[in-house]
Amino acid sequence: MKIINNPSKETWSQILERPTKTVDDIEKTVNQIFEDVQKNGDTAVNKYTSRFDGITLENNLVSSEEINEAIHLVSEELKEAIQLAKTNITNFHKAQKTDKVFVETANGVACWQEKRPIQKVGLYIPGGTAPLFSTVLMLAIPAQIAGCKEIVLCSPPNKEGKIHPAILYTAHLCGVTKIIKVGGIQAIAGFTFGTETIPQVYKIFGPGNQYVTVAKQLSTKHGVAIDMPAGPSELLVLADDSANASYVASDLLSQAEHGADSQVLLVSTSIELINEVEKEIEKQLAVLPRVKIAEKAIANSKSIFVENDEIALKLINEYGPEHFIVCTNNNDFYVDNIANAGSVFIGNYTPESAGDYASGTNHTLPTNGFSKSYSGVNLDSFTKSITFQKISKEGIKNIGKAIELMAEAEGLDAHKNAVTIRLNDLK
Repeated sequence: MKIINNPSKETWSQILERPTKTVDDIEKTVNQIFEDVQKNGDTAVNKYTSRFDGITLENNLVSSEEINEAIHLVSEELKEAIQLAKTNITNFHKAQKTDKVFVETANGVACWQEKRPIQKVGLYIPGGTAPLFSTVLMLAIPAQIAGCKEIVLCSPPNKEGKIHPAILYTAHLCGVTKIIKVGGIQAIAGFTFGTETIPQVYKIFGPGNQYVTVAKQLSTKHGVAIDMPAGPSELLVLADDSANASYVASDLLSQAEHGADSQVLLVSTSIELINEVEKEIEKQLAVLPRVKIAEKAIANSKSIFVENDEIALKLINEYGPEHFIVCTNNNDFYVDNIANAGSVFIGNYTPESAGDYASGTNHTLPTNGFSKSYSGVNLDSFTKSITFQKISKEGIKNIGKAIELMAEAEGLDAHKNAVTIRLNDLK
């Protein structure tokens, strides 16, 4: 990791730049695939599956036999771990349910708001360098709690034309209604337009590489909503002399192993800690199975020394990390004042891995600075709020005159007349 000592604020934007391609580099490819899938459906999807995943499939749909096989292939020990995570994630997301909001804004004017589930949702589960069955938990559980009727999952097949058993087992466990062996841009295009086997959905969820992220953003131009722009993973650790350097190094590497385009940052008020963490990274990196991937991510990463907590907080809010670990003598200062972060992990014994798997919070989070304006996935992500109003005779008398005056001032006479005609009947 490159060490940067006390950078001036003028250099922050350059220092905090993500190691990602620009949208322009990717958008042409995404547009071509979208147009092809829109015109040619599964024929186009299968072509790109063959090209990008190296497998030609006779049928994209996962069969009940494949699910049953997967259930038997997953070890009982892993099933127990998945069930523990499912319980915690369910408990946390069930607690996010809100009651109907009802207010009588004036005598005879009743207004209320109720949540309704999004009927059709598409879950994208990456399968590239790691089978992210944990993401199935994070997306399917709140979808099921919200009451979504169609929960469709797409994930790329391996060279044998199969999806990892743990992904299939978890999808079955969490109530996914259809599983399709399609990944990448073509999966997002399928969700967007619908094909012979991929249902068109109302909202697309899930992380992915930069191509998937751009594809999701393009889908919004065709009337499909998305959870957020969620691209390559990132982590910022804020630590001082009170932190355990080996813990900090392990957290940085846990995110670095996601992919070569991941980014991890260490911000510290202690040069001594930065040097200790550097040594620990070298030691721990050497024994990682995914060392080559992690090395590339570490090459894009930085350790930044700053003079005090106030400067550190400003820099972190400027970056807007997906994951933010704070491990200092002054944790409350950061917890109380952090404005831009996807998810926050506090103290020596709260590794980011806990949120990835089993603490209960959701790990599908905004990256690339989008935590400044987006929330991570939560129960509300799978619902919409509908407002209702009911006005009595007394109510229209109480607010009618104000409506007439406002409509007239805006030059909308039909709006005014819709009230006037009622008020005249009540004279």
